[in-house]
Amino acid sequence: MRSELSSLSPEFDNLIVGLGVVIFGVTAYSAVVVLIGVGTLPNSEFFDGPATVTVRSLTIAPGEVLAWHYHPGRVFTVVKRGTLTLENGCGGEEIFTEGQAFEEHPGHIHRGKNLGADEVETIQTFVVPQGLPTTIQTPGNERLCRPPMDVKDCRNGGWMNFTHPRSFRNQGDCNQYVLTGK
Repeated sequence: MRSELSSLSPEFDNLIVGLGVVIFGVTAYSAVVVLIGVGTLPNSEFFDGPATVTVRSLTIAPGEVLAWHYHPGRVFTVVKRGTLTLENGCGGEEIFTEGQAFEEHPGHIHRGKNLGADEVETIQTFVVPQGLPTTIQTPGNERLCRPPMDVKDCRNGGWMNFTHPRSFRNQGDCNQYVLTGK
C-alpha cells in the first residue's frame, strides 16, 4: 500500500483531491489517499465492457474542502469515521456519518467537505471503464451541475440547471441528450 496524492497508478493520473493552501501559486492538498487494491473485470455490466475496480481509503482533514470533480464510472463510498458533507454541483448537500454509505453515478459533479473538528475517513470502491481515471477534476475547479439522468430531469425548466457536459437550448435539447447521449 502507498499513501500519496501523486500518480499511484495510471488510473490516478487525473486524481486531484482537496482544496488546500496556495503557496507560491501551487495548491497543496492535505487529503490522504491510501490505495488498497486495483483489479480488472473482463466485462462489467455497468459499461458492457472491461472495467477497472479500485478500492482506496480517503482521509479528509478537519476544515478541508475537496475540489469539484466527478467520476467516469460508479463509486460506492462508506464513511468509516467522522461526518462527511457531500455538496453537489447543482446546489444540494447531503450529510453522511460513520457507518453510512452512498453511491455516485457517472458524471455527478460534487465535492466532499469536512466541516467538523475530527478527520473524516472513507472507504471507496470505484468501477470505471478500463483505461479511464477514477476521478476527473472540473476545469478551473468550476462548480458545474451534473448531466440529466432522465427526461423527467428536463421538465418544468429543469433543463436550464444543467451545465455538464454542456448547457441545453431547451427541454427538447435536454431530452435528446438523455435519449442519445448527444
